[in-house]
Amino acid sequence: MGALRWCAASRADDDGDTFASPVAFVLGCSQAGFVGYCVQANGIKFPWEPFASITATSPPDQWDALPEAAKIQIILGVGFLEWWSELRLEPGAMHYMKGGKPGYVPAFDATPDQLPHWIGLNLWDPFKFTKDLSPEQKEAKLLTEVNNGRLAMIGLMGLLSEAKVPGSVPLLKGVIPFYAGEPMAPLAYTGPSFGEVHSALF
Repeated sequence: MGALRWCAASRADDDGDTFASPVAFVLGCSQAGFVGYCVQANGIKFPWEPFASITATSPPDQWDALPEAAKIQIILGVGFLEWWSELRLEPGAMHYMKGGKPGYVPAFDATPDQLPHWIGLNLWDPFKFTKDLSPEQKEAKLLTEVNNGRLAMIGLMGLLSEAKVPGSVPLLKGVIPFYAGEPMAPLAYTGPSFGEVHSALF
């Protein structure tokens, strides 16, 4: 995700693409989603609760088995990263819609005094491996990352399509287990209703 944003920033001065940041976010999420699907489908998961007790082998079924609080926590975590990418806390920094660099994500260590606590490593290049790359190398990495993101989108939709409609992706027929849920409604609420919660509290 961070790689896409950084690569988009490396070409911002050339083409002025104001919407590179949102596009980079989507491409980065696609890559994370595709890799995550493959990892989870092979039974690799966190060894602590609530993940340890989930026996489903299909990633969509695993998501459905998570408690509502865990789903909300994951969504809020991703939401924080998106919110952070829209901030401009450094002196003189401008938002990409107001002339700033598209794809730029502020480093967590750039303004530690404005955070409630230490966040950890920066989202993009936490170990500063790419700080000395030339503009040509950045451009080459941008093209690679954009193409990887596009392939990941196709791959992830292929996995979800085969899970929902068996046989829709011939190469995956019989490889991906059927998913009876609704992949386009990942937050379908199954907990107590508002009335039930209100009655329990009052």
